[in-house]
Amino acid sequence: MQKLTNKEEEIMHILWKLEKAFVKDVLAEIKTEKPHYNTLSTIIRNLEEKGYVSYNAYGKTHQYFPIVSKEDYKTKFMNTAIENYFNSSYKNVVSFFAKEEKISIDELKEIIALIENKK
Repeated sequence: MQKLTNKEEEIMHILWKLEKAFVKDVLAEIKTEKPHYNTLSTIIRNLEEKGYVSYNAYGKTHQYFPIVSKEDYKTKFMNTAIENYFNSSYKNVVSFFAKEEKISIDELKEIIALIENKK
């Protein structure tokens, strides 16, 4: 699975949400500065070349759909981030969020309960 650019990832989130879409449909969903139609079409074709999307052809137009699930991408992304930034340690991940005050004691207790219930 090749790494996506930020813009490619943004487009994938839209395709995951819409499930099937023409370029104009994707363009309508973009909330930030909208790229030119041809630029967006090129980004989507790049996603196709990277193996993230496929399409159904209707004459000269294409309806695109994701072939990599959001779950599969999330798993790959998280595993890579944990490996690269936290020395493959989930303890380091939790410690990071605790130090940054991004996770509460109640949430930590919920995580512990999840782990204990798996046994």
